[in-house]
Amino acid sequence: METFEAIRTRRTIGKSTGDVPRETITELIEAATWAPNHKLTQPWRFTVVTGAAREKLGEVWGREAAAKAEPAARAAVMEGEGKKPMRAPAIIVVSTRTDANPVTAEEDLTATAAAVQNLLLAAHAKGLSAAWKTGKIVYNAEVKRFLGIDESDRVIAFVYLGAVAKEEPPARGREVASTITWLDEAGVPA
Repeated sequence: METFEAIRTRRTIGKSTGDVPRETITELIEAATWAPNHKLTQPWRFTVVTGAAREKLGEVWGREAAAKAEPAARAAVMEGEGKKPMRAPAIIVVSTRTDANPVTAEEDLTATAAAVQNLLLAAHAKGLSAAWKTGKIVYNAEVKRFLGIDESDRVIAFVYLGAVAKEEPPARGREVASTITWLDEAGVPA
């Protein structure tokens, strides 16, 4: 698939089915690690959640989300949030270590975000469905503990991955002109 075509045709697919082989997941993660990374710190970590581990993750997250809900809503929140890891047959949780140096930490964070984009484009090129999800779950200490992620590390994405999309949203237009500032040779906005 040509690069511009891949960028323009990739869509977030919220729900999918169909197992993705370990070898394919490993190939996608390898593509992710080619992201630009200052000083080659390779800060990213990938935790792959499949099978019954998705249900266990759902139990942990459902319990954690329900604990912060209004008492009357707790059961519904636990059930609803607990089902989220079942949206796809595989979840790749992408996290980054947090360096003590704030500049390195910021560079590592952005490099890891670039790694997620590489992963999404690689999945699309292979005809797989993928969705980059975040939300309160990425900040939860119990979820991190369940996943074996250090509490000081940052979770950048839950990438839901499957072989067959249950839905494929249409493309949304992009407004480009208003996002660009051109500086001419004199260094002033043109």
